[in-house]
Amino acid sequence: MRYVFLIFILYTSISCAQRSDFIGINFSKADSIAMQYKGASLKNLPVLVYNLTTPLPSEVEKFRAIYTWVSTNIENDYDSYAKTKSKRNKIGKDRASFLAWNERYSPKVFQNLIANKKAACTGYAYLVREMAGLAEIPCEIVDGHSRTATVLLTLNSLPNHSWNRVQLNGKWYLCDATWSAGQIILNEDKPVFQFEYHDGYFLAAPSLFIKNHYPIEAKWSLMDEVPPFETFVLGPIVYKGAFKHKIQPIAPLKLETEIIKNETVKFQFKSSTILNAEELVMEVGNGYSNTKIDTKPILQNKTYTITHRFTKTGLFDLHLKYNDAIIATYIVRVKRK
Repeated sequence: MRYVFLIFILYTSISCAQRSDFIGINFSKADSIAMQYKGASLKNLPVLVYNLTTPLPSEVEKFRAIYTWVSTNIENDYDSYAKTKSKRNKIGKDRASFLAWNERYSPKVFQNLIANKKAACTGYAYLVREMAGLAEIPCEIVDGHSRTATVLLTLNSLPNHSWNRVQLNGKWYLCDATWSAGQIILNEDKPVFQFEYHDGYFLAAPSLFIKNHYPIEAKWSLMDEVPPFETFVLGPIVYKGAFKHKIQPIAPLKLETEIIKNETVKFQFKSSTILNAEELVMEVGNGYSNTKIDTKPILQNKTYTITHRFTKTGLFDLHLKYNDAIIATYIVRVKRK
């Protein structure tokens, strides 16, 4: 039996900032204040920011109150998203023209946001920036590419998402209020936004954030060594469960792997927290059903490994799960020879 060893370059320790810098901070007061002003008007933004931040002692808590408020009060506007997507498709590969249009369009998005509390990603990022600025917290919009299970990219894809970088205690951090806010679901074939606050994208670790957020300006990945755009485009699909449980996939590098029948693929990942091995599973699907792989994860040098030998030919989807939350998805194509 032959083995396929798929090795990743893992950025486990980087000099940039991430949420673990504030491990001693309890954000419950900031979150409580954000809930206290739930539904507040955006028409007097300075007053709202004053109310959210004044009772809080630290810069990071003030920003947390702003971020939580935005993510729990602003509805993701599917119509605005569709308009941006349509414009992107019309402009095609002319990235400069699209970015110029996006810059002109942003103020209009902000006006609609103030009136209706609805926006696509540009509006979320714009609002976070404006509110942070009123609190004298440096914050900027980061434009780039995002990947999800339903958004496939190529090397020629135009930027399709916006998020924020924020400077706290002199260091830059990354966050995505749009993805923290909830999700758009189909209700009788009509897109409907569902609020569901997700904390994992608040000051996320850059080495994990880069798995589904790739900035136009590489320096705003906040990584010492930035993986190539091709690695990002071809990588596995990483879900919000990875951010919730702080699990970083490290192997295979690519979403799709091609092997020969009876070869074994090694799936590896790391976590900054201690995981319950019983809750860590890999499921393999053939398009009709999913089956749990009967192999327990092996922990060595802080790396978890799950191996699986493919004894049948075909195309298989593999889903890494923890506590029933999907962490990452891979595809394995098994050939006879």
